[in-house]
Amino acid sequence: MEAIYLLVPIALILVAIGVAVFFWAVKSDQFDDLEGPAHSILFDDDEGPNHTRSSRTSTKKNEPDKDKAEP
Repeated sequence: MEAIYLLVPIALILVAIGVAVFFWAVKSDQFDDLEGPAHSILFDDDEGPNHTRSSRTSTKKNEPDKDKAEP
């Protein structure tokens, strides 16, 4: 019987925390668009498979390295 005096308040506190987290998620728009991210993976990009990104290739190939200082 003494365990009930401890477990019931702990259960009520956990339920209150769960309800507070749920209302926070609703208030911060976590449940606005549930299907959009799932469907966005199905859409193709405009880029083809052989598209190269300019960030991967350097345009300054003939410049000397700045780390290597000449004596």
